[in-house]
Amino acid sequence: MEFTFESRILIVDDELSSILVLEKAVEGLGEVRYSTNPKEVPQLVQEYLPHLIILDIDMGDKSGLDLCKELMLMHLPHSLTVMFVTSHQEPDLEYFSLKLGAVDYITKPVNIKNTRMRVSQQLNIINYQTQLENISRVLHREKEMLQTTLKSIGDGVVATDTEGRVTFLNPIAERMTGWTEKEAKGRTIEEVMELRDATSQATQINPIRLALQEERIVGMALNCQLHGREGQIYRVEDSAAPIRDENGNINGAIIVFHDISESVAMAVKMTYLANNDQLTGLPNRILLHDRISHALKAAEGGKTLTAILMIDIDHFKYINDSLGHASGDALIKKVAKRIESLISPSSTLARIGGDEFVLMLEKCSSVAYVAGIASNLIASFKEPFLIDETEYKITVSIGVSISPLDATVEETMMRHADVAMYRAKNLGRNNVCFFSEELENALLKRHNLEQLLRDSLDKGNIDVFFQPQVELTNKKICGFEALARLKNEEGDFVSPAEFIPLAEELGLINRLGSIVLKKSCAFAKRISESQLNYKVSVNVSAMQINSNTFVEEVADCLEQFDLQSRYLELEVTESALVNDFSSTQHKLKALSTMGLSIAIDDFGTGYSSLSYLKAFPIHVLKIDQSFVKDMLNDEQSLGIVRTIILLAKSLKLNLVAEGVEQLQQADMLKELSCNIVQGYYFSRPVVEQEAIALLSDWPR
Repeated sequence: MEFTFESRILIVDDELSSILVLEKAVEGLGEVRYSTNPKEVPQLVQEYLPHLIILDIDMGDKSGLDLCKELMLMHLPHSLTVMFVTSHQEPDLEYFSLKLGAVDYITKPVNIKNTRMRVSQQLNIINYQTQLENISRVLHREKEMLQTTLKSIGDGVVATDTEGRVTFLNPIAERMTGWTEKEAKGRTIEEVMELRDATSQATQINPIRLALQEERIVGMALNCQLHGREGQIYRVEDSAAPIRDENGNINGAIIVFHDISESVAMAVKMTYLANNDQLTGLPNRILLHDRISHALKAAEGGKTLTAILMIDIDHFKYINDSLGHASGDALIKKVAKRIESLISPSSTLARIGGDEFVLMLEKCSSVAYVAGIASNLIASFKEPFLIDETEYKITVSIGVSISPLDATVEETMMRHADVAMYRAKNLGRNNVCFFSEELENALLKRHNLEQLLRDSLDKGNIDVFFQPQVELTNKKICGFEALARLKNEEGDFVSPAEFIPLAEELGLINRLGSIVLKKSCAFAKRISESQLNYKVSVNVSAMQINSNTFVEEVADCLEQFDLQSRYLELEVTESALVNDFSSTQHKLKALSTMGLSIAIDDFGTGYSSLSYLKAFPIHVLKIDQSFVKDMLNDEQSLGIVRTIILLAKSLKLNLVAEGVEQLQQADMLKELSCNIVQGYYFSRPVVEQEAIALLSDWPR
C-alpha cells in the first residue's frame, strides 16, 4: 500500500539570520515555517503539527532545552522529531540534548550541505515510520473486522494450528461446543468438537484432520452429531479447509458448521406426513404401496401367500352425518386401534380413504389363515364403540385378494380386493368375500359399460324412447313416458337397470338426465302442435334434484323449446323425496308453481310414507309393475294395488299403472278405477318417429 507524505518543518531561532540559513538548507524538503519567539511555539505546534522541529538551544529568556521538554509533554497526533542547533561547544551539551528526545545535533555555523543531508535523513525516517503506522492501523482495522465478522457469523467457526490445536472459537462455536475460546485454546479439535454418527453413535473423524492431512477442503460426513461439553446434542453440517499464507504454505485449518437439528426434524416430520394418515397415524397409500411392493418381491418363488384385505365401514356416511365430523373422526381412530389390536406387528394396516382401510398380510401359510383373520375382524366389531359416552354398533365389509392365487401385481390385487369388498356389501354387508373369476368378469363388464356410457355421453349418443300411456275408458293415448336407451358397439341395447345405476355411481346421471330432458322437451313440443293434451313424463334421479341448478335447467329447457310447462311431467322416486327433505320440497314446489306436474314413480316399493304425500306437491301416483304383474295370482299384490288406488282417490291424485302386459290386467285395473295404464300389452317403448306415427294410427 502506498502513502503520500508531505513533510512540515518548523524552525525556531531568535536570530532571523540563522533562520534564513536553515531555510536555505531545507529548501524543497517540505513546507517550512519559522518562529523567533519561543513563547509562541507551543501554540504554533498545536496548529501546524510539524513533523520536524529545528530548535536553537540558546534563545535568551527561554532555552531550547526547556522548550523541548515542554513540547515533548504535549498530546499530539504524532510524535515530534526535534533537531537542536547551537553555537556552543560544551562536550555534554549534545548528550543532554539527545537525552531530552532530540534525534540530531547541528552546530553553528551551519553547514548547509551537511544540514540538508541530516534533515533529509530524518524526514525519510519520519516518512517510513508514518507508513508503518498507517499500515499497522489498517492491519489492525482489518483484524478487528475479521474478528467481528467471525464473531457475528451465524455459523460456528473454529480455527486450529497445523497440529489441530484450537486457536480460535467464535461465539456460536462456544455455545454449541460448551467451550469458551479461552478454555479451548491449545486443546485438540477432537476434545473441543466431539463428533458422532447420529445412528450408531460411533466417533467420527473431525474434518479438520482430513483437511490438514489431505491439504484440501473436506465436508462433514452425513448424519453427523455434535456432542457439546454440557450434554447438548446438535445435528450439524460443516466443511473444513486448510489455512494458507501468501506463499501457499499451510499454517492451520478452519472449520465452519451450523445446526440443522430443526431442518432434520422438519424433514422427518414431512416424511412422516407424506407417508402416514394424519388422523390415525397409519400408513397411507404411498407407504402402503412401498410395503406391498416389497412383500410381493420378497415372496417371489416362495411357498407363502400375500393377502390384501380391503375393509370398509358399512353405512359410515350416515353415521358420520348423524354424529358430526368430529365424532366421526373419533370413531375412525377407534376402528383403527381395534383392527391394530388384532393383527401381528409384521402386518401393515393402512387408511386409504374416509372409511376405507387396507390390511396387508405377509408370509401367510394358507387361504384358511387369511380367512381366519378376516373372520376375527368381522367378529371384533360385535363389540360396540363408545363415543361421547354413547355406544354405537357398526359393521364392516371385507374384500380379499391373495397373491399369487388371483394376482401377482399390486394394482391388480388392490382392484380385486375392492371388487370383492363391494361384492360383500351387495351380499348384505357385515361379510367377507374373496375375489374370484366371476368377479373379474363382472369387473371387466362394468369397465366396458363405463367406457361405453362415457363415450355415448360425450358424443350425445343417448337414445330416448317413448312408451304411450293409454286411457282405458276410450282406449286413446293421453301421454308418453320418456325412457333412456343405450346401444353397445354391436348395436344391441343395454338394460337400463345396468347403465342408469352406473351413471349414478359415476356421477354422470346429471349429464344423462340433461340429454333425456332436452330430447323429451323437443318431442313434447312436436306432439303439442296437434292441439291434444299429451304429457311427456321424464324420470328424474335424486342426484338431479340435489343439483343446485336443477330448477333453472328445467326452466331453460322449456324456454329453449318454447314448450308450455303443462306438457311436461317429472317422475321422482320415493327415495329421492326423503333425501334432503327441505331442499327437495323447495325445488318441487318451485317446479309445480311453474306448471309442471310431479309424479311418484314405483309407488309402494320405497318408504310409502303418507306424510310426504302431504308435504310435497304430488299430482300422480304410478303403481309399480311388480304389483301389477302379480295381482291376478297374488291376493297380497292385488290388495296393495287396490289400496294405492283408494289412497290416490282420497287424496285426489291421478293414477298410472305400469307393466300392463295382459288384457286381464287392464280389465282388472279398469274395474278398480285406475284409468291410465302403460305396458307391453299396448306398446313397447318406441323411437320418436314411431311414437308420432302411433298418434295417427291408434288404436291399432
